[in-house]
Amino acid sequence: MSDIQVFRKETRDWLESNCPESMRKPMSSADDACWGGRNWVFRSDDQRVWLERMAEKGWTAPEWPSEYGGGGLSKQEAKILREEMKDMKARSPLDSFGIWMIGPALLKFGSEALKRQHLPPIIRGEIRWCQGYSEPNAGSDLAGLQSKAEDMGDHFIANGQKVWTSYGDKADWMFCLLRTDPDAKKQLGISLVLFDMKTKGVTPKPIKLISGSSPFCETFLDNVRVEKDQVVGEVNQGWTVAKYLLTHERAMIGDMGLASVGSKTLGMIASEKVGLTNGLLSDLVLRNEIAKWEIDAMSFSCTAERVRDESKAGQGIGATSAMLKYYGTELNKRRFETLMRIGGSDDLIWEGPISRDGWTSKTWLRTKGNSIEGGTSEVQLNIIAKNILGLG
Repeated sequence: MSDIQVFRKETRDWLESNCPESMRKPMSSADDACWGGRNWVFRSDDQRVWLERMAEKGWTAPEWPSEYGGGGLSKQEAKILREEMKDMKARSPLDSFGIWMIGPALLKFGSEALKRQHLPPIIRGEIRWCQGYSEPNAGSDLAGLQSKAEDMGDHFIANGQKVWTSYGDKADWMFCLLRTDPDAKKQLGISLVLFDMKTKGVTPKPIKLISGSSPFCETFLDNVRVEKDQVVGEVNQGWTVAKYLLTHERAMIGDMGLASVGSKTLGMIASEKVGLTNGLLSDLVLRNEIAKWEIDAMSFSCTAERVRDESKAGQGIGATSAMLKYYGTELNKRRFETLMRIGGSDDLIWEGPISRDGWTSKTWLRTKGNSIEGGTSEVQLNIIAKNILGLG
């Protein structure tokens, strides 16, 4: 066998031996995901064991350098790992803004000291991160942010307010954009800094959504001390880091379009709810709608895989992340529109076993936010028009 065939077999054998059986079953809800962090309470011993075993291999971040605790895998090896996990229906051992967003930015822009301080705990799931980007008057116009960090010599003092801080009340650390040069215009004079959420003066407050949950927070900064060695990249050059990080965030959000609904396809769910006639869905309109969604999802999956391969070949993602974010979020909204049609009046019930406590309707409402977070769909279309299509 070739070296890559040997790696595939060894990977498959290791996963079979080390992935607990319960971690090969679909999550019953979003609460089954493992986010890690100082205050994380594992849902089961199996969830803890799965994270610990994968983290020990560095496979929570398989392509990160082994010197920081990552897997040190090649692009091809990491792809094989994803394929083998998918084949055995293994859950992700760790969901992490650290892995998806700030980690890649640290690898590219961070000092050696920052990498060694933050990357290993991210890989092990010991620190949970949140993002301090948007402000009440600087959402889509992020460069207009006004939260500031005043230079005090060996440290900064930060004041201001952030909003839509996902899981800010559960996070241990924040990566945050602050204006460090108040006289500079727009993108100039912004720095990306890191600080512990337990630092005096940091106050997150949950925001209740229409879905009934509160994953978002508004976060107040009142004379927060930020050490200068916690600046990612150069002071006043944070916009470059922020744009790079956003490409990873947008690609992550776009992946929601391909997330599974348990272990069942739309067709399987519709077959159970609506019924079949001669082996086909009884509702012709619904049948066509599901078929079109499946075709579009397959096309999107192929495109996303191509972009990942191009990125790992050194081409980067750049503006293509806007395309993935836009189409993925629209695809996700369409999927839950279809699920609502399949469920009919049953899925309008907010509580009770018939609707699984309104899971479909609550998630359908939540998907509306996908086209706002990470940059609105309108902003993504502008980026696509300018940077991909070359329009004026």
